[in-house]
Amino acid sequence: MKIYTYPDPVLRAHAEPVKKIDNDIQNLIDNMIEAMYEAPGIGLAANQVGVLKRVIVFEGFPREKKGEPQVLINPEIIVSEGKISSEEACLSVIDYAADVTRASHIKARGLDRQGNVVEMEAEDLKAICLQHEIDHLNGVLFIDHISSLKRSLYKKRLKKRLKESEASA
Repeated sequence: MKIYTYPDPVLRAHAEPVKKIDNDIQNLIDNMIEAMYEAPGIGLAANQVGVLKRVIVFEGFPREKKGEPQVLINPEIIVSEGKISSEEACLSVIDYAADVTRASHIKARGLDRQGNVVEMEAEDLKAICLQHEIDHLNGVLFIDHISSLKRSLYKKRLKKRLKESEASA
Protein backbone atom coordinates (compact mmCIF):
# COMPACT_ATOMS: atom_id res chain seq x y z
CA MET A 1 0.00 0.00 0.00
CA LYS A 2 1.51 3.33 -1.09
CA ILE A 3 1.96 6.06 1.52
CA TYR A 4 1.44 9.42 -0.14
CA THR A 5 3.92 12.18 0.62
CA TYR A 6 3.71 15.95 0.84
CA PRO A 7 2.81 17.91 -1.30
CA ASP A 8 0.27 15.39 -2.68
CA PRO A 9 -3.21 17.03 -2.54
CA VAL A 10 -4.83 13.96 -0.94
CA LEU A 11 -3.04 14.91 2.28
CA ARG A 12 -4.91 18.24 2.35
CA ALA A 13 -8.34 16.72 1.72
CA HIS A 14 -10.95 16.29 4.44
CA ALA A 15 -11.84 12.60 4.98
CA GLU A 16 -15.48 11.55 4.93
CA PRO A 17 -17.13 9.70 7.83
CA VAL A 18 -17.47 5.94 7.49
CA LYS A 19 -21.16 5.13 7.25
CA LYS A 20 -20.89 1.34 7.11
CA ILE A 21 -18.11 -0.92 8.37
CA ASP A 22 -18.03 -3.43 5.54
CA ASN A 23 -15.39 -5.72 4.01
CA ASP A 24 -13.82 -2.79 2.15
CA ILE A 25 -13.25 -0.94 5.45
CA GLN A 26 -11.93 -4.11 7.13
CA ASN A 27 -9.49 -4.65 4.23
CA LEU A 28 -8.45 -0.99 4.39
CA ILE A 29 -7.70 -1.37 8.11
CA ASP A 30 -5.65 -4.55 7.56
CA ASN A 31 -3.68 -2.93 4.73
CA MET A 32 -3.10 0.24 6.76
CA ILE A 33 -1.75 -1.76 9.72
CA GLU A 34 0.60 -3.63 7.41
CA ALA A 35 1.78 -0.37 5.77
CA MET A 36 2.27 1.30 9.16
CA TYR A 37 4.55 -1.49 10.39
CA GLU A 38 6.38 -1.77 7.07
CA ALA A 39 7.18 1.97 6.99
CA PRO A 40 7.85 1.75 10.07
CA GLY A 41 5.57 4.12 11.95
CA ILE A 42 3.38 4.32 15.06
CA GLY A 43 0.26 5.66 13.36
CA LEU A 44 -1.38 6.04 9.97
CA ALA A 45 -4.48 7.83 8.70
CA ALA A 46 -6.46 6.71 5.66
CA ASN A 47 -5.63 9.98 3.82
CA GLN A 48 -2.00 8.93 3.87
CA VAL A 49 -2.81 5.88 1.74
CA GLY A 50 -5.06 7.86 -0.60
CA VAL A 51 -8.41 6.87 0.92
CA LEU A 52 -10.62 9.72 2.12
CA LYS A 53 -12.36 7.84 4.92
CA ARG A 54 -12.15 8.72 8.62
CA VAL A 55 -10.04 5.75 9.74
CA ILE A 56 -6.82 5.73 11.76
CA VAL A 57 -4.61 2.91 12.97
CA PHE A 58 -1.95 3.28 15.62
CA GLU A 59 0.45 1.29 17.69
CA GLY A 60 -0.67 -0.06 21.04
CA PHE A 61 0.88 1.94 23.86
CA PRO A 62 3.03 1.71 25.84
CA ARG A 63 5.62 0.80 23.21
CA GLU A 64 6.50 -2.43 25.00
CA LYS A 65 3.24 -3.85 23.64
CA LYS A 66 4.44 -3.49 20.05
CA GLY A 67 2.39 -5.48 17.64
CA GLU A 68 -0.97 -4.66 19.22
CA PRO A 69 -2.37 -2.15 16.72
CA GLN A 70 -5.49 -0.19 17.55
CA VAL A 71 -8.14 1.23 15.24
CA LEU A 72 -10.48 4.21 15.48
CA ILE A 73 -13.17 4.82 12.89
CA ASN A 74 -14.72 8.30 12.76
CA PRO A 75 -12.46 9.46 15.62
CA GLU A 76 -12.93 12.75 17.40
CA ILE A 77 -11.23 14.43 20.30
CA ILE A 78 -13.79 15.23 22.97
CA VAL A 79 -11.48 16.54 25.72
CA SER A 80 -8.02 18.07 25.51
CA GLU A 81 -6.00 19.45 28.40
CA GLY A 82 -2.50 20.63 29.17
CA LYS A 83 0.40 21.19 26.80
CA ILE A 84 3.32 19.08 25.70
CA SER A 85 6.02 19.90 23.20
CA SER A 86 7.69 17.03 21.42
CA GLU A 87 9.58 16.32 18.23
CA GLU A 88 7.25 14.93 15.57
CA ALA A 89 7.88 13.36 12.23
CA CYS A 90 5.50 11.89 9.69
CA LEU A 91 5.55 9.11 7.11
CA SER A 92 4.04 11.61 4.65
CA VAL A 93 6.48 14.46 5.37
CA ILE A 94 9.79 13.04 4.26
CA ASP A 95 13.11 13.81 5.93
CA TYR A 96 11.79 16.34 8.40
CA ALA A 97 11.06 16.51 12.11
CA ALA A 98 10.16 19.48 14.30
CA ASP A 99 8.95 20.33 17.77
CA VAL A 100 5.18 20.64 17.93
CA THR A 101 3.07 21.70 20.91
CA ARG A 102 -0.12 19.73 21.47
CA ALA A 103 -2.47 18.82 24.30
CA SER A 104 -0.76 16.52 26.80
CA HIS A 105 -3.95 14.70 27.79
CA ILE A 106 -6.90 13.92 25.54
CA LYS A 107 -10.02 11.85 25.47
CA ALA A 108 -11.00 10.50 22.06
CA ARG A 109 -14.12 8.75 20.88
CA GLY A 110 -14.75 6.65 17.78
CA LEU A 111 -15.77 3.21 16.64
CA ASP A 112 -13.76 0.01 16.78
CA ARG A 113 -13.62 -2.50 13.91
CA GLN A 114 -16.88 -4.06 15.03
CA GLY A 115 -18.72 -0.74 15.12
CA ASN A 116 -18.74 -0.43 18.93
CA VAL A 117 -18.35 3.05 20.39
CA VAL A 118 -15.06 3.34 22.23
CA GLU A 119 -13.64 6.14 24.32
CA MET A 120 -9.99 6.26 25.26
CA GLU A 121 -7.90 8.55 27.36
CA ALA A 122 -4.38 9.22 26.23
CA GLU A 123 -1.36 11.03 27.60
CA ASP A 124 2.02 12.00 26.26
CA LEU A 125 3.11 9.98 23.17
CA LYS A 126 -0.27 8.30 22.67
CA ALA A 127 -2.04 11.68 22.95
CA ILE A 128 0.39 13.19 20.44
CA CYS A 129 -0.08 10.25 18.06
CA LEU A 130 -3.89 10.43 18.17
CA GLN A 131 -3.92 14.19 17.62
CA HIS A 132 -1.44 13.84 14.74
CA GLU A 133 -3.51 11.13 13.00
CA ILE A 134 -6.86 12.86 13.55
CA ASP A 135 -5.30 16.04 12.11
CA HIS A 136 -4.54 14.05 8.94
CA LEU A 137 -8.24 13.23 8.56
CA ASN A 138 -8.90 16.98 8.53
CA GLY A 139 -6.20 17.70 5.94
CA VAL A 140 -3.79 19.09 8.54
CA LEU A 141 -0.11 18.12 8.68
CA PHE A 142 2.25 18.53 11.63
CA ILE A 143 4.17 21.15 9.63
CA ASP A 144 1.04 23.32 9.90
CA HIS A 145 1.79 23.57 13.64
CA ILE A 146 5.30 25.00 13.20
CA SER A 147 6.38 28.55 12.41
CA SER A 148 5.85 29.83 8.89
CA LEU A 149 9.62 30.38 8.58
CA LYS A 150 10.44 26.75 9.41
CA ARG A 151 7.64 25.56 7.13
CA SER A 152 8.86 27.67 4.20
CA LEU A 153 12.45 26.46 4.69
CA TYR A 154 11.19 22.86 4.59
CA LYS A 155 9.13 23.53 1.44
CA LYS A 156 12.13 25.15 -0.25
CA ARG A 157 14.40 22.20 0.63
CA LEU A 158 11.76 19.72 -0.56
CA LYS A 159 11.24 21.56 -3.85
CA LYS A 160 15.00 21.44 -4.48
CA ARG A 161 15.12 17.75 -3.65
CA LEU A 162 12.17 16.92 -5.94
CA LYS A 163 13.80 18.89 -8.76
CA GLU A 164 17.06 16.98 -8.28
CA SER A 165 15.31 13.60 -8.29
CA GLU A 166 13.39 14.52 -11.48
CA ALA A 167 16.65 15.55 -13.16
CA SER A 168 18.33 12.25 -12.29
CA ALA A 169 15.35 10.13 -13.44
